[in-house]
Amino acid sequence: EAEVGEIIEGCRLPVLRRNQDNEDEWPLAEILSVKDISGRKLFYVHYIDFNKRLDEWVTHERLDLKKIQFPKKEAKTPTKNGLPGSRPGSPEREVPASAQASGKTLPIPVQITLRFNLPKEREAIPGGEPDQPLSSSSCLQPNHRSTKRKVEVVSPATPVPSETAPASVFPQNGAARRAVAAQPGRKRKSNCLGTDEDSQDSSDGIPSAPRMTGSLVSDRSHDDIVTRMKNIECIELGRHRLKPWYFSPYPQELTTLPVLYLCEFCLKYGRSLKCLQRHLTKCDLRHPPGNEIYRKGTISFFEIDGRKNKSYSQNLCLLAKCFLDHKTLYYDTDPFLFYVMTEYDCKGFHIVGYFSKEKESTEDYNVACILTLPPYQRRGYGKLLIEFSYELSKVEGKTGTPEKPLSDLGLLSYRSYWSQTILEILMGLKSESGERPQITINEISEITSIKKEDVISTLQYLNLINYYKGQYILTLSEDIVDGHERAMLKRLLRIDSKCLHFTPKDWSKRGKW
Repeated sequence: EAEVGEIIEGCRLPVLRRNQDNEDEWPLAEILSVKDISGRKLFYVHYIDFNKRLDEWVTHERLDLKKIQFPKKEAKTPTKNGLPGSRPGSPEREVPASAQASGKTLPIPVQITLRFNLPKEREAIPGGEPDQPLSSSSCLQPNHRSTKRKVEVVSPATPVPSETAPASVFPQNGAARRAVAAQPGRKRKSNCLGTDEDSQDSSDGIPSAPRMTGSLVSDRSHDDIVTRMKNIECIELGRHRLKPWYFSPYPQELTTLPVLYLCEFCLKYGRSLKCLQRHLTKCDLRHPPGNEIYRKGTISFFEIDGRKNKSYSQNLCLLAKCFLDHKTLYYDTDPFLFYVMTEYDCKGFHIVGYFSKEKESTEDYNVACILTLPPYQRRGYGKLLIEFSYELSKVEGKTGTPEKPLSDLGLLSYRSYWSQTILEILMGLKSESGERPQITINEISEITSIKKEDVISTLQYLNLINYYKGQYILTLSEDIVDGHERAMLKRLLRIDSKCLHFTPKDWSKRGKW
């Protein structure tokens, strides 16, 4: 058994922690730093394969010294791509093989159509001619009683690099079942990614070439031991106290304070409560600077130009960096617009969350960074921010997608939003005057402003697409329909487009910067 004094940076050993079920567990952890306070040693540990926000200082009582692994000399130097082996894995960069394989199911350039089959009363399936679209239904089991909604995605005989052909949508007589047998690994976990998401950039989610405009993607090759450790103990913002998750480049002299005090309206930081109180007597702001472009009830959105309001934008990025691991460049705010969501009460407009976007994006990004502050998480505000970003894209007449890589929580929120939005479109299709309603992938993209690649990857993520007798069949089971309806009942916060007052600018004219 090793002695406490022998523990150095880079050692790996089991460390005691409590999990979500309040049970003790001993995951493997790496020692990132050691410090001595009043003769007592503290160790900063990163739990291997856990998110960095769980990193913490621990005492030696929580270390299992019997199973310590000392670092190898050659392991101290980061590899050429700047990703040392001890770095925690991020779900948005590690694409499972099953997800990669499934990402090739539906190639984007192929012309496709959607057929939405609504269940009707059981009738005999009519025999059709060989070219009748429903002829393949005769091989299904008509006496199967589980009623399901089905969308058929049919590829033409000759693939055409277009997705604008209309789709026939019609009710099918008789009950239907899945056209293909269930595949292994059919149910996907929340961390599965379609290849479309990562294919837009390099394989690890970081653009392979320098961007001509602004980017908030963090270049992980410059990580060092300092930026891998949380440096702020606690932040007081209005009536909330926040425990940061990650490193943020606040001035070095502030990192030793037990609490960092922020003005909740201008986000300037102070060393003490007295400094904050003195600042509040001079601060006239009761809302974020910029234009209020949306208000409904107590929810408002403010548009802030990163060039015109540099101080606020930089302070916002400093705060956001405490909770975002993959973003950086807080000082270069000129190429960005910031949309801050607030909640109003008698004291003013309190920040809930925000997202930023490039003024000019060559890659159709409508979000660079997006964050809901921890006190407001799990209350529907994340989806509201995402919905608002797409509402702006609708006004601009564009489709958009978030900048990659997404954080683990951001990925979950976007997957959920895309799924609910697309299912809402598919389930709302109705036939008019007895004719078959028609829809295409392009039309779904235009209606929702969700990029085509995200529409397709979401259908694949939901595992709805199957290939049967030359046709792509998309089946909405009762479970998916019921689950969607339950989720929509819980989604009380929605954006009302009538309350949006927004005029997009042509940022290609540099004079408007």
